[in-house]
Amino acid sequence: MRYLCAVYCEPGTLEALPADEKTALDRDSVAYDVELRRRGHYIASDALQPVAAARTVRVRRGRATIVDGPFAETKEHLGGFILIEAKDIKEALAIAERIPMAKYGTIEVRPVMRLTT
Repeated sequence: MRYLCAVYCEPGTLEALPADEKTALDRDSVAYDVELRRRGHYIASDALQPVAAARTVRVRRGRATIVDGPFAETKEHLGGFILIEAKDIKEALAIAERIPMAKYGTIEVRPVMRLTT
């Protein structure tokens, strides 16, 4: 089953890291992706640009409205994701615990709903 590991952190957290710590985090994150790929769990991952680069689109009554920023006002913002394959939620959570960003933010683990057409 597929699970999305959504990576959240408070604004400014990564920017506040010392350069060597940020470099180590990036290195560890890429290394963990390689490990997940080797173990057959990796599907895709990416970091996201800061919230200031986000736009939100809503369509109501046939009209689109585009606003700056994310839809929800929250303390933590979505910073990236890892899409994984795991046999069950227990395995997905064990994988998420080892995501390097978990030391700095929050990892939401959610099963992917497969739509059939």
